[in-house]
Amino acid sequence: LEGVDAVVHLAGEPIFGIWTAEKRKAILSSRVEGTRFLSQRLAELRKPPSVLITASAIGFYGDRGEEKLDEKSPSGDGFLADVCRQWEAAAQPAADAGIRCAQTRFGLVLTPYGGLLQKLVPVFRVGLGGRLGSGRAFMSWIALGDLLRALAHVLNVDDLAGAVNLVSPNPVSNRDFTRSLASAFHRPALLPVPSPLIRLALGQMGEEMLLSSTRVYPSRLLASDFEFQGSKLQQVFTSFFQTDTEAMPGRMRDA
Repeated sequence: LEGVDAVVHLAGEPIFGIWTAEKRKAILSSRVEGTRFLSQRLAELRKPPSVLITASAIGFYGDRGEEKLDEKSPSGDGFLADVCRQWEAAAQPAADAGIRCAQTRFGLVLTPYGGLLQKLVPVFRVGLGGRLGSGRAFMSWIALGDLLRALAHVLNVDDLAGAVNLVSPNPVSNRDFTRSLASAFHRPALLPVPSPLIRLALGQMGEEMLLSSTRVYPSRLLASDFEFQGSKLQQVFTSFFQTDTEAMPGRMRDA
């Protein structure tokens, strides 16, 4: 890495799955130890990069109900919040060496090709989707295209150091999220998943990932003149699935 201009480090153990003791250890160590090792090595270079971008997550804020959160908000409680605090602190050796370090806090990344949507779409396409729990929990999301553009933006804006929220400026409740996704397929969203069932099946992961409410805003991105191309959820879903839904009536007739 001697002489490179910038480093972007996003690696970490996948977070979905049952959080056994072994899984929790892998989630934490893969993020903290990897980031610390990289930061220390960069700090030792004769010609270090000018900027290091590391990933973090809006799990930093914990379950906060309807509270409006931005980069100035304090950290919350829970396993994910603790992971994010340690993850972000692990870049300190690079910052101490004069490298501009930005900790990008990812929201729920939306793409039809992977992640959460890949799991949800088959269910919603056949009209079996519904809210999670009460549906009141806020979901802070970002389309993959905007996420990639935001990372490039952070690379090129010299005063973006420290925490930067990578989320759309329009967080939505889980109820509205599920309605919008169902609407993209012209299907109802009538089958809620009760909170006790989520806790029973998925334990702490279900509690912190699916039922917690985190209403986050991208204050620093907006202040640095970043422009979102997919800021409205319904428009994003329509762009993702327009071809799919246009073809659906024919497929249904064929069936």
